Amino acid sequence: MPAEPGTVRPGGRTARVRAAVLRAAGDVLAEQGFAHLDLADVARRAEVGKTTVYRRWGSVTGLVADLLADMAEQSLHRTQTGSVLGDLRANADLVQRTLADPRQGALFRAVIAAAACDARTAEALRRFYDVRIAEWAPCVEEGVVRGELPSGTDAAAVVRAVSAPLYYALLTTGTPPGPAAADRAARAAFAAAAAGVYVTGEGHREQDT
Repeated sequence: MPAEPGTVRPGGRTARVRAAVLRAAGDVLAEQGFAHLDLADVARRAEVGKTTVYRRWGSVTGLVADLLADMAEQSLHRTQTGSVLGDLRANADLVQRTLADPRQGALFRAVIAAAACDARTAEALRRFYDVRIAEWAPCVEEGVVRGELPSGTDAAAVVRAVSAPLYYALLTTGTPPGPAAADRAARAAFAAAAAGVYVTGEGHREQDT
């Protein structure tokens, strides 16, 4: 069965072409939004033949899916500070800096808007966040082992709780959240987790007894 367009990880010249095309696609998204993303325009910006772009990615949504996959691969690894709160603050700081970056913040707004009305973009965005949550979930799991958080704490839910208010602030105000908002989000998620708000399954039943 042939691979879906944009999913094969190439090397050599093909890798350089992919990098140039993805960079150009990200630029268009950041500058003009999803509605203006056009494969021919991306090919022109990347100085790549249109045939190459159409053959490799097939569609705008295929290109966006590959861009998100690349962004997930290039994202920074989690920070280990030795405490759950320290790790969650590091995560919140990373999200805040990303959303405050002129290019990255605009790019995420464009992709989130597209995901609201395009199923393939929505799935690609979910995969992106699945990768990022899986990267940071161990900081919560390790906190459970150290006794900082109750047994049964849903690590993924805690990580989502850190970034959720930051994205909400960006999308509802149009203004990127600042460092104070990042610190507040991390402290709120930690306090809720320490109080057992994110305990599920067997751990939740143990808390009730």
